[in-house]
Amino acid sequence: MFLNYIKNFFVKKTLKNSFQNLKSNGSVAGVQTIGLVVDTTGFAETELLVKEILSYGILPENIKIIVYNDKLKRISEKKYPIFSARDLNWKGQIASTEVNAFSNEKFDLLISYYDIEKAILLQVTHNSKAQFKVGFSSIDQRLNHFMIKTEVNSYRIFSSELFKYLKLLNKI
Repeated sequence: MFLNYIKNFFVKKTLKNSFQNLKSNGSVAGVQTIGLVVDTTGFAETELLVKEILSYGILPENIKIIVYNDKLKRISEKKYPIFSARDLNWKGQIASTEVNAFSNEKFDLLISYYDIEKAILLQVTHNSKAQFKVGFSSIDQRLNHFMIKTEVNSYRIFSSELFKYLKLLNKI
């Protein structure tokens, strides 16, 4: 327990130091592909969030989802790839091939659906090759291009605000 706390502290510290080297990506013409990182530790309605995003005209094959959970449970039938804090080493590198493949995929939009800063979630968002990153305002503001101030359980409000501003920015 104590070692995990120290590991998270050092990884967050190195991440925050690397935020100084962030480069702003160019503007995306339109949003076609979406990556979704969800922390299911405090939010269990991932399916409802996906349905809400699909209701705005996004095709199901254009959404790729990866799920974080503090306590991995042995599930015989998992719908989305699941990762945990165990997949992060002391150097801040992610050991899971599924997470690394997700981070290396070029999305038009990455939705970081978590409101508590956890080292591995910050690392996944930071490593992502997405053109435009959206998240909650409670997360470090240097990490995302656009932040929405709402509660994590208010997925309808989050998605309506997201798509409202994406239309204003001519992204959809």
